[in-house]
Amino acid sequence: MIDSVYYITRSQGMELVSKYHYSKVMPRITKRYVGGFEGKKLVAVMTLGWGVRPLHTIQKLFPSLTTKDYLEIGKMCVADEMPKNSVSHFTSKVIALIKKDMPQVKILFSWADGIMGKAGYVYQASNFFYGGYIWTNAFLDKDNVRIHRRTLQGINSTKKNTKGSIAFDVITKQGYRMLFGKQFRYVFPLCDKREWKKLLKESEFKWTRGDYPKNKDIEFFIKDKDGKRKLDSIEMNTTIHTKENKMLKNQIKLF
Repeated sequence: MIDSVYYITRSQGMELVSKYHYSKVMPRITKRYVGGFEGKKLVAVMTLGWGVRPLHTIQKLFPSLTTKDYLEIGKMCVADEMPKNSVSHFTSKVIALIKKDMPQVKILFSWADGIMGKAGYVYQASNFFYGGYIWTNAFLDKDNVRIHRRTLQGINSTKKNTKGSIAFDVITKQGYRMLFGKQFRYVFPLCDKREWKKLLKESEFKWTRGDYPKNKDIEFFIKDKDGKRKLDSIEMNTTIHTKENKMLKNQIKLF
C-alpha cells in the first residue's frame, strides 16, 4: 500500500512513466512530479501541470478562472505489482498534498483517453465530477502502430514536401490512417463548496457524480482513403499493457 507521497525529480518520474504508462509522450508543461512510496520504494507517479493551451482549457470549463487556479494531471501510473485500489488511494494523497501546499489551486482537471480504451475508472473511484466528452483523433501506420500527432508533426517537419503538415490528404499519401475516439473530461474541486456551486453555475458543462461513462460508451471510427466508418474493435500495435484493456470486449484490443 502507498503510505506516503513526496515531490520527486523529473528523472525519477520519467523512469516510472517509461516503465508503466501506456503513452511515453510527456505533457509540454509539467510543474510538479509527485511520487507515491511504499516504504522507501517509488511505486507511483503523477505529473501536474497544464496541456498545450492552459488558459483556453480552464476558461472553456470555468470562464472566471485562470491558469493559476488549476492543475491538470498529465501522467499517472502505478507499478503493476501494487494492489488494485492503489491508484485511487494515491490520488487521494496527492489531492491532500495539493490542498496543503498549493491552497490557491481550485480545480484538478484530467482527461481519460477513451481513444485508448479508458473510460476513467480511476477518476470515478476517486469521486471526480464527470463533464462529458470530446472527439479526438490519433494516427496509425500500416502496422497499426499509434503515432502521437506531435510526433507525426515532427516527422513531417523534416520533409520538404510536408513541412510539418498532418492534413488528411498528406498523411494518407504516406500510408497513415486517422483513428477517432472520445476523451472524457473529469474535475475534482479543491475549493470550498460555496465557490464550487458558483463555478457550476458558470460552466457550460453538466458536472455529475455517478452518471459515469463505461466500456460500452467507448467508440471508434477510422478514416482512410476509403472514407470514414465505425469500428467494433481496433487492434493497435503498441506498448500498452494494462489489465483493464485486456478485459475489454468488442472494443480496443491491445498487444
